[in-house]
Amino acid sequence: MKLSIAAAIGLLALTLTEAVKVSPLPIPTHIKWAKSGPIKVDNNFRITGTHHEILNKAYARTAKLIKKERWVPQIWEHPAPDFPEYPTFEKRGDYEEASYRHHNKKATLKTVKVSVRNLNADLQLGVDESYTLDITASGQGSIKAKTIWGALNGLQTLNQIITGDGRKGLQVEQPVEIRDSPKFSHRGIMFDTARNFIPIKALKRQIDGMSYTKLNMTKDAFSPREIYTQRDIINLVQYGRERGVRVYPEIDMPGHSSSGWLQVDAKAVTCADSWWDNDGWTHHTAVQPNPGQLDIAYEPTYKLIKNVYREVAKLFKDDFFHVGFDELHRFCYNYSTPSMDWFRANPQATYGDFAQLYLDKALPIFRDRRDRRLVMWEDVVTSADFAANKVPKDIVMQSWNKGLENIKTLTQQGYDVIVSSADFLYLDCGYGGWVSNDPRYNVMEPPVLPKAIQDAFDANPSDYQPTSFNFLGFGGSWCAPYKTWQRIYGYDFTKGLTKKEAKHVIGAESPLWAEQVDEHVLDYKVWPRAAALAENLWSGNRNAKGFKRITELTTRIYDFRERLLVREITAAPLTSKYCLKNPHNCDLHRNQTAWGK
Repeated sequence: MKLSIAAAIGLLALTLTEAVKVSPLPIPTHIKWAKSGPIKVDNNFRITGTHHEILNKAYARTAKLIKKERWVPQIWEHPAPDFPEYPTFEKRGDYEEASYRHHNKKATLKTVKVSVRNLNADLQLGVDESYTLDITASGQGSIKAKTIWGALNGLQTLNQIITGDGRKGLQVEQPVEIRDSPKFSHRGIMFDTARNFIPIKALKRQIDGMSYTKLNMTKDAFSPREIYTQRDIINLVQYGRERGVRVYPEIDMPGHSSSGWLQVDAKAVTCADSWWDNDGWTHHTAVQPNPGQLDIAYEPTYKLIKNVYREVAKLFKDDFFHVGFDELHRFCYNYSTPSMDWFRANPQATYGDFAQLYLDKALPIFRDRRDRRLVMWEDVVTSADFAANKVPKDIVMQSWNKGLENIKTLTQQGYDVIVSSADFLYLDCGYGGWVSNDPRYNVMEPPVLPKAIQDAFDANPSDYQPTSFNFLGFGGSWCAPYKTWQRIYGYDFTKGLTKKEAKHVIGAESPLWAEQVDEHVLDYKVWPRAAALAENLWSGNRNAKGFKRITELTTRIYDFRERLLVREITAAPLTSKYCLKNPHNCDLHRNQTAWGK
């Protein structure tokens, strides 16, 4: 039985006011509703227009989804209510409810015509994704775009603004004019498919969710031991392409390299059999188990890299290819005879020189075609002890550490940047630790603070409070706390940049590292939080007056979560049913501009 939340909150019809209930997510950059009344949508309406294999499939897929779903908004934006002054007990008036408006009987939308100017523009970074969408009072519907990919975005908006009318029919609430284009070209999620294997079916479900929100990029980080056939990967890439989602790989090297590489050439991997922590951070061989890094000084390593890279690269159509360089650790190379011999032969060399040795040998392998764009983790530039001496400026840096500080550092140096700041965008944070035999949890009472420190906390408890591992602390999750949708949406990652520096920020990507993730929990760890990222990257997080529009997104993302459930994406609940039923009654602040500008 299909039961929506409408049964619980009371299905409110279109009000007699002029406001529409539907609110597309991400909100378009320009949307203007008329006031002449709802447009009936024929139950057999069609989407037609420019012919192309990808577009023809999208026309059919969109029309089928609209007709099947017949979505009626479950919650929509109301003004913040007026509450009685404390301590009176006057009854608060409920929001006005009214009957459905009657459709404009002279206007029925029977066909939406799609027109695309350029069918040859490839799905790559920077491709034009803009579109216009018009539904007139006379029942004429059109989508116009310069490219296939813009048309796909228009179709996603269309499937959100055509809703059920409460009487088993379809409608567009008011004539509408939309002019839309993204703020950032790179809008994505990174799925770690190495630590725990994620089946293709589950990844396709994520691509569906991404297409609904106009996220256009997914990156899969994997190791050669994972069991994806070449056909699996080719099909996944095509599945994403048909939905306007770029799919490209990351093979992290030379760090985080073990099982798969060992099966081919065990000598190419060093410290894989070491104790990862060496019972002390000062001599750890890895930031977490399992240890293993490619041996930079072992010459056959590069033949192995070449073979793996060539096999994987041919499966992906995207210009981007992520080649890692995440979290290299010096002490791992103490286990490598070739590496120690190299340092003995070069007594003045630093680990920066050692990193440069790797780049000088590996980069020519990766530059296999003229339009290749390599991506690396920022560690290759920003690491305190393992940064290379000279990193080419045409390599895109993925920034995960120190938030705005590192984004500024990288863009100042002229690097293009993908923002993945752990303090804002990591989706796996806040679930506690995952390493076993961890006696840090064996604490029954909070530590006693020195009196002077405790007095300082007591003097200003609203701003400061003592924390420890188990008591209001990070609890073993290094990047705690959990990143809420408000945290993600509120991130101004170009803050403090000059105009020139800001142009180097090509977008952002939320990583989901998989130590505690598999196919069974994948959906709710990604959705609906990723929808907040999608809107931030598409149309920004501010309204026309310059205020952060967290409060405006609230009902939009609540309703979108319910819609994802109907589409069989198991998105996590964001709040209680009471808060769904009572917009803004659950706000922390009554001031609707509390987030400021």
